[in-house]
Parts: sequence; structure tokens; C-alpha cells
Amino acid sequence: MLGHGNAEKPHDPGAYARLDQWLLEQLAPAPPVVDAVGFSLGAMTVLGALLSEPSRFGKVVLSGIGNGMLEERGADEGRRIIDALEGNSDGSDPSSQIFANYASAPGKDKQALTAVMKRPRSAPPTAEALAAVTNEVLVVIGDKDFTFPADRLASAFPNGRLVVLRNTDHFATPESFAFIDAVLEFLGAV
Repeated sequence: MLGHGNAEKPHDPGAYARLDQWLLEQLAPAPPVVDAVGFSLGAMTVLGALLSEPSRFGKVVLSGIGNGMLEERGADEGRRIIDALEGNSDGSDPSSQIFANYASAPGKDKQALTAVMKRPRSAPPTAEALAAVTNEVLVVIGDKDFTFPADRLASAFPNGRLVVLRNTDHFATPESFAFIDAVLEFLGAV
């Protein structure tokens, strides 16, 4: 994912404006269809790519995102995380502090992750756009995730399903055995 892992890590927020298109460019040329699993920003990216070119995808797993994806995001939400990343937070918002701690971990590029948070945002997907996606979509979210709940998001897809992970917060989701089991079962790998 751009800004993460071994991928490029631009410090310009504009570089992250169209992550969905970036993802589509990383895929093999059409017509190969791929199953996709995305978490948090990765899930937002997969969702944007799915809405743009659903025929490029088979089954899709969206994790670590919830009903907030269907609503206009307030500037304050992102601002708190950006303030924490830039060291301008009073520490009273635990979710923002978790992001700041994550960005400060070894191997992370804090400037790139701050640029990701400052990227231009597109409007939320419409109910009509989600209803037009016929792919099978699994939405997985922890019941302690700050993006919880996700029932409206999952039910917006004609072939959508929801799995709620008990006692699981946002950052614990990818390592949760229940998450891994749900994904493998959904993809038919078990």
C-alpha cells in the first residue's frame, strides 16, 4: 500500500488523492479477476477500486471500516489524528494517540502517514453505487473498533455479509484468528 511497508512513501498529501486508481494500476491488466482483502485505509482503497471497476474483482473483504464510510467525514475527526501525528495533541483522544504511536514504530514513515491523513478526500459512496456492486462482499469489524458499527455498510451491498469480531479493536483485527478464519472461509480457502 502506498505510504506503507515496502511501497513508495511520498510526503505530499496529493500523492494519496486517488489510492483506488493506484491500486487498479498495481493489478494485472484486465481481464484477470482478483479477490481482495483490505484493512482500514486498505479497505477504503479496495472499496474505491471496487466501485470504479467491479469487474476486476471477485470476492472482496473490507475490514476495519464501518458505517462512517457512508457519511461525510467531519474535518475534526481527521484533524485530531493529524494533530497527534504532528505532536500537537493533548493526548486526550486515545484513538488519535494509537495512530501516533503506530506511526512512530520502527520501520514506519511518520511524514508519509501524516500525508496519507492529509490527503484530499472524495465524497462518500452513494447507496445507489453500493447497490450496483454484485460482487460478494464480506465486511469484518471488531466490536471495540472505533469505526464500529458496520451493519449499514454490509447491508448496502446486494451480496454483502457482516462478521463482528468480539472483543477486538481496530489494530488487533488483522492478527485476530477469528478475522483470519472468517476471511479464509469466505474466500473458500478452508
